[in-house]
Amino acid sequence: MRALYDSKSKTIDDRGIKDLLSDEAKYSTWLMFESMLAQAQAELGFIPQSAANEIKEKAVIENIDFEEMSRIYQKIGHGFVPFLKVLVNACSEESGKYIHYGITTQNIQQSSQLYMMKTVHHKFMLLLGEIIENLSNLAEKTKHMVMPGRTHGRHAIPITYGYKVSVWISDFIDCYQRMKECEKRVFTIMMGGAVGAFNSMPEVGMAVQKRVAELVGMEAMEVPSRNLSTHKLEYMANLALMANICHKIGEEVYSTTLEEIAEVSEGFTKGTVGSSTMPHKINPKLAKGIIANSQKLYSLPSVGMYSAVRPYEGDSSSYMLFDGLIEEALELTTEILLRTEELSRTIVPHEERMLHNVLRNKGLDNTEYVMMKMAEKLGKDKAHSLLYEEAIKTAADGEDFYTNLTKNSVISAAFSNEEIKAMLDPRSYIGLSVEIAEKEAKRGLAIAQEIKQQYQ
Repeated sequence: MRALYDSKSKTIDDRGIKDLLSDEAKYSTWLMFESMLAQAQAELGFIPQSAANEIKEKAVIENIDFEEMSRIYQKIGHGFVPFLKVLVNACSEESGKYIHYGITTQNIQQSSQLYMMKTVHHKFMLLLGEIIENLSNLAEKTKHMVMPGRTHGRHAIPITYGYKVSVWISDFIDCYQRMKECEKRVFTIMMGGAVGAFNSMPEVGMAVQKRVAELVGMEAMEVPSRNLSTHKLEYMANLALMANICHKIGEEVYSTTLEEIAEVSEGFTKGTVGSSTMPHKINPKLAKGIIANSQKLYSLPSVGMYSAVRPYEGDSSSYMLFDGLIEEALELTTEILLRTEELSRTIVPHEERMLHNVLRNKGLDNTEYVMMKMAEKLGKDKAHSLLYEEAIKTAADGEDFYTNLTKNSVISAAFSNEEIKAMLDPRSYIGLSVEIAEKEAKRGLAIAQEIKQQYQ
């Protein structure tokens, strides 16, 4: 599996995320953890300070002989030991004795991957903040734009576009809180050795692990078992939930850019081509990228669920799979968030078309309004039955709703023709759409500022 790459992937600013996920970044992080481990062990008297100092000096990517590493790999068939051997060779014989001392491969690899994931997470959070800010500005801009509210794919009662956007803002704020809250559980390091019980350094193992965590700005696993994967599953699930909000927006935009609806459109740059055979095509490119990548992302947590239940204290068939799942999840999320940020910033709302659509039923969308006014006189059940008859007659026979209401003796006895006409104007029945849009826009801007302050 891989993310959907298209022309947008080449032109969009990835905020440096792809560099953070590169092989060079991975090897540099391995080196950092080997260096921090040696430093922590030296501080606690487990290895000589002189060895830790040299390991720190030599643990830089320029000292890694990748050709030799590849040659060793071909010979021994282990994914990490060749790296260790070239690092040992980069140090003096005395200092090289203390590299990777008392730990196992996954201690470095998993800790490194979660460290890299944390750096990418900060980028994700900043993108999330930008999306919330964009939507807040959009909600404020469109808070008075009246349009059809829809349920089950059909007209329901009127809303404003700003209200619709406020729903997305609220969802993303919940997402931000969820992503922030999981950090203490997800971004953890492990230095417990082969089975997680610190067999190789029982006297200082827990203290070493705690110190390494402090040095790299992460948390230490309470039980550093290689069998624990729930925290990784939690993060992938949170990414899927975040993508689901983006996906919802993508589906909405994809649908409402249809010529028959045309309430919004994606920002369009002149010269962009939509088809090799249809010159007129202007496609929702951002939305389709969000949709496709989100659908791919949803499958990853379920695969991880099956992998997480492998028995005993460690199983490479589990954590090797998790390595790939995490990489794919981060890659897919990157493409989703980048497109959502641009879409939320450049979307073009069409106020006239929204009003045209909400008026096309000639007042039927306001049936509830008339019903509630009649309910004040008849009660809800009788009012519902009364308006049901008039609404269905209008829809079935193609008659005019206003005319039918004015001809109804019960309704016309309660309201004048002018009052009935006013009640059928969708602009008169938008509830608290404007107020909710304003509230969420204000809340969203405050959250966006909080995110900037915390993660930049």
